[in-house]
Amino acid sequence: MQIPGVHRIGAMTIVAELGVDMSVFPTDRHAAAWAGVSPGNNESAGKRRGRAKRRGNVHLTTALVQAAFAASRKRGCYLKARFWRISVRQGKKRAAVAVAHSILVIAYHMLASGDDYRELGEHYYDQVAKRRTERNLVRRLQALGYNITKTEEHHADDQMISQT
Repeated sequence: MQIPGVHRIGAMTIVAELGVDMSVFPTDRHAAAWAGVSPGNNESAGKRRGRAKRRGNVHLTTALVQAAFAASRKRGCYLKARFWRISVRQGKKRAAVAVAHSILVIAYHMLASGDDYRELGEHYYDQVAKRRTERNLVRRLQALGYNITKTEEHHADDQMISQT
């Protein structure tokens, strides 16, 4: 019940359908495939075929998708940020299945290791995007002939740019 969006009945459904012994599944991918929330790629020669949801445990999938929709409304949550980023590109139903997959992976690791849930926060993607943007901008400036020297300060990363 530590996972955002998973309430008491959802947690009981996950434990009842998945079990508590994760040695049954070699990896989290096997558990996701068994549950029916595993991502797939049905593409060949540039042609994309239908993306029907994988068959799996109907009761577990239903509980996970309901938890995903509930998590999409929780403030300050990584799963909410993930849901809305995916829903912009692919729609809310596909985003819900993707977040359901994330919830299952989190539950798998929590049950396998016995650790508590660790929230990444809604600004996790902003931190990742900042590093990616910085890398891309440095690469573009170097392609234009600039020499980049990165200097770090206490509070902010400043860069000195000199043209060669």
